[in-house]
Amino acid sequence: MSSQEILDQTLIEQTKTQIRIIVNEITQLSKLDITPNEYHGEFLHRVVSAMGAVGGALWTFEEGTLTLAYQVNIKELGLQEESNQKHARLLYRMLHSPETGTLIPPHAGIEGEEESGNPTDWLLMFCPIRTELEVVGLVEIIQRSDTNTPTQRGFLRFLAQVCVLATDYYKNRQLRNFSERQNLWTLLEDFTRTIHRSLDVPTTTYTIANEGRRLIECDRVSIALRRGRRCKIVAVSGQDVVDKRATTVRLLGKLATSVVKAGEPIWYTGDTSDFAPQVEKAVEDYVDEAHTKMIAVFPLFRKTKNDNDDEDNPSRRTKQEPPFGALLVEQIEDSRIPERMRKRVEIVAEHACSALGNALEHHSIFLMPLWKLIGKSKVLFTARLLPKTLGVLILILAVFGVLLFFPYPFQMHCNGTLEPTRRQKIYSPLDAEVKELFVDHNMKVKGPFIGDDGVAYRGTTLLELRSSELDAAGIQLLGEKQEIVEKIAELQRKLQDQDKRLSDYEKTELVGQMEQAKIRLATVEAKLEIYELRQRPDLFITSPMDGVVVSWDVKQRLTEKRPISRMQYVMEIADLEGPWQLELAMPEKHMGHIAMFQKQLETNDPNTKLRVEFVLATEPAVKYYGTVTEIHDRAEVRTDTGSAGAASSNLNTVLIKVALDDQDSLPPALRPGAECSARINCGKKNLGYVLFHEAIAFVQKNIIFRWF
Repeated sequence: MSSQEILDQTLIEQTKTQIRIIVNEITQLSKLDITPNEYHGEFLHRVVSAMGAVGGALWTFEEGTLTLAYQVNIKELGLQEESNQKHARLLYRMLHSPETGTLIPPHAGIEGEEESGNPTDWLLMFCPIRTELEVVGLVEIIQRSDTNTPTQRGFLRFLAQVCVLATDYYKNRQLRNFSERQNLWTLLEDFTRTIHRSLDVPTTTYTIANEGRRLIECDRVSIALRRGRRCKIVAVSGQDVVDKRATTVRLLGKLATSVVKAGEPIWYTGDTSDFAPQVEKAVEDYVDEAHTKMIAVFPLFRKTKNDNDDEDNPSRRTKQEPPFGALLVEQIEDSRIPERMRKRVEIVAEHACSALGNALEHHSIFLMPLWKLIGKSKVLFTARLLPKTLGVLILILAVFGVLLFFPYPFQMHCNGTLEPTRRQKIYSPLDAEVKELFVDHNMKVKGPFIGDDGVAYRGTTLLELRSSELDAAGIQLLGEKQEIVEKIAELQRKLQDQDKRLSDYEKTELVGQMEQAKIRLATVEAKLEIYELRQRPDLFITSPMDGVVVSWDVKQRLTEKRPISRMQYVMEIADLEGPWQLELAMPEKHMGHIAMFQKQLETNDPNTKLRVEFVLATEPAVKYYGTVTEIHDRAEVRTDTGSAGAASSNLNTVLIKVALDDQDSLPPALRPGAECSARINCGKKNLGYVLFHEAIAFVQKNIIFRWF
């Protein structure tokens, strides 16, 4: 074998090895999950390189149209020019050719209705890429025309082989698409079933927000509903409660309001130049606060059954209702919008319109809770539940019968206090200050009495006062008296002076002045006597009755030099050993029942009195009884402290005094003002009125009287 033959054999082996490497690379490339654009470039470059071709092109077939997906030197060869109609028609013929590989010589053509062929000086090789379902594309290789026939056949076999590998890529891609579609349909089915499961508006909004976020695969989904002219955010994915006072929530609501008014969806990825001014401002305000990279807002319109018919029949179209809300989709970190996300957002928005529109329409039905209750009540009358239903109905009728026809004691409840019947409050007779206090709390005192000698004595001294006004008046009177006495003495001296010879006129005048001075002196002495008589009883306050000082903290309240004003309360004296009485503060609204029953009693027997039952706060288990002796004619506002822990309130009350039946049964250590809870008997009424008389009175006063 010559050296030339050995060299040719070596080159052939190297070429085969290189081709095998390229085929293995294409095989591995076809198994990768990469985009078609990336695959087309890598695939075509390797095929052109392996075949040593001048150029090549990979055409994809979508929706009945061939599109150049990738090319190598096609533009330089002039095959992409629009005037090359023969080449374009040739591509379509080769696409639908049953052959796995076709070779078209230079300037060769195929006759037919439309002439097609190779308009170049190059050899064109074609091989379609097919799957079991469809024709995916066409590979075109431009080769030199000076190659021999066996080489051309080898090129065709190689091209057919690599197109089979390309078919594997498209098969794998179709399988992945089918899998993704299946997952999408599963998610969409779950989403649709879930959001249409309930007609409750809050439940539906939260379901759309959370399930929509899972379907769209975004960062956050929010739902806004129109309230009047504004939209309020009612649901946010991942949040159980929406803080409506938060700044981001308020700004998001303003954005939804502006988009709903415009009625067109928006997609924000960083540019707001195409938005309406009001929408642009709302988007910028929200993005500045929330730092969102992408946000889509879709107005939600109510879907009706005739929407599709109206689109086909323009004569039946009606004015579309304004949106009832908006769907808001956000991406926090990524501003890109993949085509898959865009389609899913549109799907979620369409289903949200239907589900949420149905929920709002259902919620707006008049008396919907009542209709639901009536609908559920049908189950109660089925054969299985009928005995239980009849039993419950009989029980309810029995309860109503008892409430309407069973008589029960009707009593008016109020609070009150136990007080001694004989008691008296002490007041200051004048403006003064405390000089000395002689008694203390719980000290016994004695009232005015007549002694054994027949002399009337005043009661126990309680308090001594000091009045600066009385002291000043006394000093003034003493000064006037002293001045008058000195003047009288001087007049007498003038009359008795022998050294001076006074005329009759002067003597008469001096005598007249002396008489005037004596009259003034008598007047001042009378005032002093009145002053002395007034000073002692006014400045010394004595007890008006026998009893005990019941006022609390007397020494603390009446300290020395403490000023007190005229008619100011000082202390209270009560006879604890005498009779006691119950003083009730009955709310005025209950006096009608008491007056009605009292009139009924007086009609039958004028001497019959209202009966009272009461308990002490210190002994709530022991009941005491009494009779009403006096009902005041005037209602007064008193403070009702209520039960323990309850806030005090002012009530219009009527004072009722009650005489006790058995005073000896009262506790021995009873204190004045002991709190009691009492009930005044007002006859008998049906049990229903006894239990609900206050509710009945409220309805009569605030509803029936006001509106009817």
